[in-house]
Amino acid sequence: MTAEKALLGCMMKENHLIGDTIIKAGHLADPRHQALFKQMRDRHQQGGTIDLVTLSTTVDLEPFGGISYLHDLQSFANVEKFAEYEELVLEKWKEREKRNILTVAKEEDWEIQKVIHALDQINEAKIDDHIAISTGLADLYEAPWQEENQIKGISTGMLRLDQMTNGFQDGELTVVAARPSMGKTDVMLHFAKQAGWNGDLPIIFSLEMPNKSLIQRLVASTGAINRLKLRNPYQHLTEAQKEQWPELIGRVSETNIQIFDGAGQTVAQMRAKVRKLMHEYPDKKPLVLIDYLTLIRPEHHYGGNAHMQVTEISKQLKGMAKEMNCPVLLLAQLNRAVEQRQNKRPMMSDIRESGSVEQDADVMIFLYRDAYYDQDADPKHLELIISKNRNGPIGTVFANYNQFTGGIRDAHD
Repeated sequence: MTAEKALLGCMMKENHLIGDTIIKAGHLADPRHQALFKQMRDRHQQGGTIDLVTLSTTVDLEPFGGISYLHDLQSFANVEKFAEYEELVLEKWKEREKRNILTVAKEEDWEIQKVIHALDQINEAKIDDHIAISTGLADLYEAPWQEENQIKGISTGMLRLDQMTNGFQDGELTVVAARPSMGKTDVMLHFAKQAGWNGDLPIIFSLEMPNKSLIQRLVASTGAINRLKLRNPYQHLTEAQKEQWPELIGRVSETNIQIFDGAGQTVAQMRAKVRKLMHEYPDKKPLVLIDYLTLIRPEHHYGGNAHMQVTEISKQLKGMAKEMNCPVLLLAQLNRAVEQRQNKRPMMSDIRESGSVEQDADVMIFLYRDAYYDQDADPKHLELIISKNRNGPIGTVFANYNQFTGGIRDAHD
């Protein structure tokens, strides 16, 4: 119950947390906390302030233990740890739900698949996710008489790709997949830089490569410097490159890219970190970039079943994009089946442990370079094959890629 007290205390101190939290009244165990949270949420939705004074004058505090109980709640509050409190409350709720499911399953002798499905639903449970048809129709009513403003997403930095996808859209999950050494990380960093320079907030979760390596790649690609030189800049950079170095560092700094390089993070942990940054940068639109799929730690082990683990993760990532109303870009590895075909351009079925990735992704982009298989091919030729585009056309976008600097730019197709 202490985590619930701390959660409510934080909300009293920082009212914006009431509207931002993913916690619902039903997640709280104490009926008093459920009732108080509903009162706070209702008042917040009406635009009112929530603190000791307003609650004591507008809410009957007798069921909650009076004004002293509110003081007690505030004494537990530590706003900086709000995400931890959320996670603790959710974990406790999941434990209670799990016990309930297992009790019923035992009494009714459920099949194992039914048990697994029910446990999965705990992670996806939503309470306030409905909309009345009248509300939706009201938003649409004026459409025939108003010129529609095209919903433009975060730019990819590639003109042709922007034309086909309209950029990275809020609430959408984009998957970029390829075999190793095709340029996935460099493409991701290109997207991140362009977003940052356009005033958005790129947030990278690098689950394999340390932040120092990513930063070196960002500097190399921005300055068109062979990244091998950055292993020892003092020795290998030319005098001209050293003269341009301060300006180059400043240019990369302008991207305002945020990097988390902790290994084995869960989607819930990533979501908490994104939410914290959204409050630090309220005027910037976040673009979440994750490198890569099978390095994300699932919340359930599923007896080591990788297919089910990936299915859980892809659903959670799509859920994060929708809940936080921002684009999420996910890198994924392809299996070796590609190598067995004469035409080695990837297909959706080539994603390792694809699970529900094909279903959950709004956009799927495969990277392909002929030079990876044919030494006589143009080494700079990079294909971005859009094989799924829920709200637009599919097709191939061509780019020029420098594998030594990591630089990417539009190619005229």
